[in-house]
Amino acid sequence: MAGRMPPHGDHAAVNLHGHPPHPAGTGDPARALVDALRASLPGAQADCIETHISWVLLAGDDAWKIKKPLKLDFLDFSTLEQRHAACLEELRINRRTAPGLYLDVVPITGSVRAPRIGGNGPVLEWAVHMRRFPADAELARIAAQGRLRAPHVDALARRVAALHADAARATPARSYGQPEAMVHAAQDNFRPLAALLADTPAAVDVDALARWSAAEGERLTPLMRARLAAGQVRECHGDLHLGNLLWLQGDAVLFDAIEFDPALRWIDVIADVAFLFMDLHAHGLAPLAWRFINAWLDLGGDHAGVALLPWCAAYRALVRAKVAALRAAAPDDAPTQEAARYLRLARGFMQPRERVLWLASGVSGSGKSSQSQPLIEQRGLVALHSDVERKRLFDLAPLQRSAGVPGGIYTADASARTYAALAERARAVLTAGQPVLVDATFLRRAHRAGFIALARELGVPCRILAFDAPEPVLRERVRRRAAAGGDASEATERVLERQLAEREPFTDDERPLVTQVDTTQAVDWARLLPD
Repeated sequence: MAGRMPPHGDHAAVNLHGHPPHPAGTGDPARALVDALRASLPGAQADCIETHISWVLLAGDDAWKIKKPLKLDFLDFSTLEQRHAACLEELRINRRTAPGLYLDVVPITGSVRAPRIGGNGPVLEWAVHMRRFPADAELARIAAQGRLRAPHVDALARRVAALHADAARATPARSYGQPEAMVHAAQDNFRPLAALLADTPAAVDVDALARWSAAEGERLTPLMRARLAAGQVRECHGDLHLGNLLWLQGDAVLFDAIEFDPALRWIDVIADVAFLFMDLHAHGLAPLAWRFINAWLDLGGDHAGVALLPWCAAYRALVRAKVAALRAAAPDDAPTQEAARYLRLARGFMQPRERVLWLASGVSGSGKSSQSQPLIEQRGLVALHSDVERKRLFDLAPLQRSAGVPGGIYTADASARTYAALAERARAVLTAGQPVLVDATFLRRAHRAGFIALARELGVPCRILAFDAPEPVLRERVRRRAAAGGDASEATERVLERQLAEREPFTDDERPLVTQVDTTQAVDWARLLPD
């Protein structure tokens, strides 16, 4: 997140499908070479896409990305050697997540008037050879068409979590991820915004956000420093928005990571996911934003980082606002309106949230996980699932089976450890200012009492959602889930029988906190839990 941002905001993402070329940005020999190469490609004249820093030539199933010979405040592509190095770096970092798209770095040889891709002789230029993808594969386009759904977001969470798990980690001795640089980069957004919006109603937002951002940056600096020391600053993607995400062959693909400035991709993993979190909000898809964050947290377990999420999301929105402000020619033109829109979004992230500790209680098959999901998404809750956290204690992935664990993972000791882990994570998230839903059976009063006491200690309300269904329905759900697989729960009918025998009724003190939830039909949360 620290570092300089290009004028187009998110490093001029390249979309590898046909659009009319934009006017030339550098001209002369470089543009002449690109035009001649475009004309030489087989078939009808190739398409050309021009971004702020690159040209992309498209012909058939292939794409060639050529970097402009530029020297700007955020990159230096002024020499052939530097452009070659940038091409190699782009290939390396993007093959981590899109090996099927990023094929090679190839020389352009021949002459300026008659260039060719590959071949022998002096190298005139270098290009990243890519596989072309269809325009409708972009998740930004899918979202704009109203077709972005939960499976897209769940797949994205898996791919992002896998990237972060395998990514190289920074150390405090390196310059990347230093809190002071992050705070400085955040405050750097406000100068152009203040100048453009000085005489508009949005000036109030700029002032409020500048003060909040500075105060939050100072407050969060110790946490940022601790996370850097703990290895949470990694070589991430750096530009995770819907325009750089694809849906290909039924799966999510991350491409176009930032290659030209390592400081923009060597960032805290929370700063990386905050971009997509913000962008989903900007597309009017806040429920999917919360689904994405929760799916990513389930996989990586970085609940301690949630404290950084509002500040990082606001930062990403402010970068977009700044970019719009730099493009604006007048106080009443479209970029100014775009800047104001992103300012409103950033201000939304700075607003304190109502902290509530929700307990989703019920035996296996009661629907507490499936039926609480809409509540989690609609109200923006951080969800903690006992099945996931239990497996994390044994170094198992959420969907990994536990058959090989000696003694199993459902012992009394494992259950006690699971509830302790859930309480520790719930405390961290509540302390970070976010509402939490803990999804566990909560069959025993002692387990419920511990969380009720935690809410009392933190001064937040505790609400118990008691999910239930008739026993034949419970049995059928458990059988069906076990046969289907694909769920973190490994509960069987025998487990259900034990739960039914052991569950302890709510006490008189607990009943005022309880809302009964009948899951034999879809739950209408707006009716059941009116604001």
